[in-house]
Amino acid sequence: MARTGYTLPVFAVAAAKAALLHLQSPSPESIETVTLDLMPGDATIPIQQVARLQTESALAMTLSDPGDNLDLTRDTPIWAWVQLQDRRSYPLILEAGEGIGKTAAGELAIYRYARQLFETNLLPLIPPDLTVTVTIVLPEGRQLAQRTSNAAFGVLEGLSLLGTSGISQPLSTEAHLDDLRQILHTKVQTQPDLVFCIGSHGMQVAQRMGITEARIVQTGNWIGALLLEAGVQGARSVLLLGYQGKLIKLAGGIFNTSSHLADAKLEIISAAVVRNGGNLQTVEAVLNAKTADAAYKILVELKLAESVFSSLATQISQRARAYVQKYGNEALKIGTVLFDRQGQIIGQDEISTKLRPN
Repeated sequence: MARTGYTLPVFAVAAAKAALLHLQSPSPESIETVTLDLMPGDATIPIQQVARLQTESALAMTLSDPGDNLDLTRDTPIWAWVQLQDRRSYPLILEAGEGIGKTAAGELAIYRYARQLFETNLLPLIPPDLTVTVTIVLPEGRQLAQRTSNAAFGVLEGLSLLGTSGISQPLSTEAHLDDLRQILHTKVQTQPDLVFCIGSHGMQVAQRMGITEARIVQTGNWIGALLLEAGVQGARSVLLLGYQGKLIKLAGGIFNTSSHLADAKLEIISAAVVRNGGNLQTVEAVLNAKTADAAYKILVELKLAESVFSSLATQISQRARAYVQKYGNEALKIGTVLFDRQGQIIGQDEISTKLRPN
């Protein structure tokens, strides 16, 4: 059975609550766990350390535990520095320390659910005459952020505290694949023309395109397995809809898109550059790009992006159809739409235009 864990905001709030309780205790002792309201449900979170720094401030630390997820924040230390002050305009103030990202506009990358989690669990503990200032520190956050696509989303200098739930589902486990299969089984009974969305960003793009929820199947990284399942279950067609940095892996025959298993994005783009008339200098520029987004921008400047990514969309569909035919002995109509980080379509094949809403 796959083990669920908790998202990063949960551990930040747990550390803050531990520090606040430590300050309020008349005879402070070490706090081993705290219980949080996760809205809904609750969780008991281990506390690694807690200590009073001065009369009115304390520091507590937790370690991130995302469960059986392939998550780069596993065992990452999260610190919360809590200070008590005379009441200001608001009882709870959140601040970002080292390792917590900021937007390009300078706003803290602490989003709605995380803020609600702080308020739900800390506000009832704050006396009416005091204000609590919580500074969250991720000592490894800046370094870990370099291994993510945060910068492409406008989050700079660290990680963000985001999510819509406190529970971290094991998205890359066999148990989750079984859940996805069951969802597909249910939908294909009434919707023979399915749309596979890779990630929540894909869902947003699908909704903007006017695709109904009844047709949408989220795939996680299990695209190949779910394409086979769609063919076996009698689907008529599948429209693949995803961010180019994930979906182009299929053009190279990689049907599980987890970066922990395989990642040849730049090599795949480079091969497409050659097929579309690009020279060696362009290939070298793509291979030296830090991300798939950076490679795309290079090709935009060289006026090669449209042809390269349209050809990649065609290749993805061809590879996907061959994959289903080979391993499932099923003929499945497949089209592909690629989009960038902003959700703008940058490449699609001819079949995809027939599978999209009119």
